[in-house]
Amino acid sequence: MDPAGDRPDVILVVDDDEDIARFVEFNLRLHGFEVLHAADGQEALEVIERQRPDLAVVDLMMPRVDGLELTRRLRADPMTSALPVIMLTAKGMTSDKVNGLSAGADDYLVKPFDTAELVARVSSTLRRNKEFREVSPLTGLPGNSRIRREITDRVRSGVDYAVGYVDIDRFKSVNDRYGFVRGDEFISALARSLHRAVVSIGLPPAFLGHVGGDDFVIVCAPTQVRPLTSRAVEDFEKAADALYDLIDRERGFVELKDRRGNIRRAALVTLSIGVSLSDSGKRFTDPLEAIAVASEMKTVAKSQPGSYVAVDRRRGVT
Repeated sequence: MDPAGDRPDVILVVDDDEDIARFVEFNLRLHGFEVLHAADGQEALEVIERQRPDLAVVDLMMPRVDGLELTRRLRADPMTSALPVIMLTAKGMTSDKVNGLSAGADDYLVKPFDTAELVARVSSTLRRNKEFREVSPLTGLPGNSRIRREITDRVRSGVDYAVGYVDIDRFKSVNDRYGFVRGDEFISALARSLHRAVVSIGLPPAFLGHVGGDDFVIVCAPTQVRPLTSRAVEDFEKAADALYDLIDRERGFVELKDRRGNIRRAALVTLSIGVSLSDSGKRFTDPLEAIAVASEMKTVAKSQPGSYVAVDRRRGVT
């Protein structure tokens, strides 16, 4: 199932052996997947162009276009280069496994295989692929779907949790003064500060995700909010100060020109963190609602001077 729960994952089974294709299709459907079938690589390309599956299970030996050539074509096309492929290979044929992986397959299954292995490999390959696609190339942190899934898991487990929405104050002034490359250094510094804070608080493990730009989300236990945010703010302010040019750091502001050529001053960056609490006083069952309240509290934090953590203390059934 797709992490957002909107639709089942679609698996394309590419095999000219009808018995194997039916076996794979039956068992994948039994575990909640939607399944498409193509008898060879050429038909698979036509199906993929029309329907965009989430993963392909591809037999190595097929007429017209075989599994290796199909995989090579998928990897060569920007529209399909990220489609995960599991190759079906013959028992004991190491060369088949090597050739399949060299062509761009993500994993392989050796025939004959059982249902548990089939489902496990399909599920794990889908999970890795989705998480890889969402990882920020700048920070290496997971993105929005993983953030939602992390909160959903805590909702389902019934534990108390907190969501922190983190944002750099006056970040635009950094980009305007120094350019985007320096701006990325500030974002990376914040990611490192948050990561160190998350690791330092111990158990239960907290989660850190990167929404995009200078926005991050923390999911942790309510009791971890204060030590985590205090550590992160202190760490980031030191790191950010070191990224400013000496003259700007010493005077405590940067000078910028507006469109009319007028000089304006922007104070050095700080952090605003908004926190929503899901506990006995107020229980969030929708991840988006928990994030929205944290974002609302971040706006409150931004109205305060310096780095500030605003925690939603409103109680009541949500």
